[in-house]
Amino acid sequence: MQLSTIDWVIIISFFIVFIIIGLVVAKKSGKDSKSFFLSDRNMPWWLLGVSMVATTFAADTPNFVAGVIREDGVFGNWIWWSFLLTGMLTVFFYAKLWRRSGITTDLEFYELRYSGKSAAFLRGFRAIYLGVFFNIVIMANVCLAAIKIGHVMFGLSSIEVLLIASPVVVIYSAFGGLKGVLLTDFVQFIIAMVGSIWATIYIVNMPEIGGIENLLSTPAVAAKTAMLPDFSDPKLLIPLLIVPLAVQWWSVWYPGAEPGGGGYIAQRMLAAKDEKHATWATLFFNFAHYALRPWPWIIIGLASIIIYPNIESLQAAFPNLNPAFVKNDLSYPAMLTFLPAGLLGIVITSLIAAFMSTISTHLNWGSSYVVNDFYVRFLRKEATGKEQVAVGRISTVVMMLFAGLLAFFLEEARDGFNLLLSIGAGTGLLFILRWFWSRINPYSEIAAMLISFIIAAFFFVNGKMETPMIEMAGHWQLVLSVAITTIGWVLVTLMTQPSNTETLNSFNSLIFGNESKFKGFGMKILGFFAGVVGVYCSLFAIGNFIYSNTILAFSLTAVAVVCGLVIIRSFRKTDL
Repeated sequence: MQLSTIDWVIIISFFIVFIIIGLVVAKKSGKDSKSFFLSDRNMPWWLLGVSMVATTFAADTPNFVAGVIREDGVFGNWIWWSFLLTGMLTVFFYAKLWRRSGITTDLEFYELRYSGKSAAFLRGFRAIYLGVFFNIVIMANVCLAAIKIGHVMFGLSSIEVLLIASPVVVIYSAFGGLKGVLLTDFVQFIIAMVGSIWATIYIVNMPEIGGIENLLSTPAVAAKTAMLPDFSDPKLLIPLLIVPLAVQWWSVWYPGAEPGGGGYIAQRMLAAKDEKHATWATLFFNFAHYALRPWPWIIIGLASIIIYPNIESLQAAFPNLNPAFVKNDLSYPAMLTFLPAGLLGIVITSLIAAFMSTISTHLNWGSSYVVNDFYVRFLRKEATGKEQVAVGRISTVVMMLFAGLLAFFLEEARDGFNLLLSIGAGTGLLFILRWFWSRINPYSEIAAMLISFIIAAFFFVNGKMETPMIEMAGHWQLVLSVAITTIGWVLVTLMTQPSNTETLNSFNSLIFGNESKFKGFGMKILGFFAGVVGVYCSLFAIGNFIYSNTILAFSLTAVAVVCGLVIIRSFRKTDL
């Protein structure tokens, strides 16, 4: 397809803006590691919350949602909607604790909570395991989406896409640090929302679609619009609703939805002005991420069923794309090829922005682990602030390089999602309990990590065999992994000694002060349920407004408002 002059002007202008932001804040961000990775801990909740949302809107996210809808229907999104429970748990129980800890990265938690050489080993190992290897897998999935978008929109090869997109994001990430990432995230989020909503309105009103009523009344689309699976069909109900809500949300470690908080979500909570800003940022993130943002992607995914009813039609439309890349997730960028000049430039910019916001966050987050939890902790404790920043910048470039290379070996956005779920299966409950159960120790975490990884590797290899040793549906693999891993780390916990009393007392004094660990639990639990119900009602209210179910939509909105009032009361009762 051909881009007009105005499209190119829009795209290039925003590239320049992002680079300028990185260079402008470079001097202040580069003075020491806390400035580079935490922006001096003075960030407001609204900027942090928007950054969290922008980061989780990766270039692969709309592709993933569109692919899920084409395969399972709207209710297929429960495989990630279920993580709202994890997010709300962080809002009411952990955001305040993370900010109070005063640490630089969430991995520093290990030597704050645990004692001995095992705690140091765990911190160093997780720094490389999560900050480098795991992080590269996540970024590779995002690069895969960029490759597909670049081919569909520009006719570029895989290598050309990465050579064009990667340098810009590396420049402002390496020079601007977290503050550069936060500021560009803010701009990128606005572009992304405007682009996705505007594109949805245009696509729905194309002659081929014929408006929202015609779209929703088309039989092939109508069969995919339900927000809940058929409760009489266990083949859909169990994997797409029951397992995510009963098992997945509390048991699986997944980036952006870590049980108990963690990763780049924790990084932003640690960068907040205070505990209140950390909590409000996380609440805004969960509301925007689960309730506000998904519907433009959902509608475009539904519309794609009319234009590209099957994989063969996608392959025919893009014959020069590697057949391995032609999956259902290609439908989203394919639909964007119908956009007119100007709007096309904005939407492409929004997708580039989504790519850049996610990659920049993962680069900054991953390099913070490399610097703070590996290089300074184990190699050069006397490293100056500027030396730490230099190491962070070098690691940023190296991780981007390896992520780009790995992207060539992936095929579909859902592949990466499922792989990450399987690797983290069974570890979630440990991250929830370790703040409160004193018996949990480094060996608990090491056991959980090793067991879950071994099981994930077994099922991955098993799935690639011509004659699998075990034939089991993916959701039952997840349940089995969770059961084995959870039993394993709990047994290890009971058979090993907890951290020494001095370390535990110091940790409890810092995090809980003289108060009971369980102070205000009742009000927090009430707030948690109000948050979950309120956000789900908001999500379904928007959907029902789109579906023209006005009475139900207003009813759900009323429930959401009541839940909002309960949340505010809960915050007041718990000093937030």
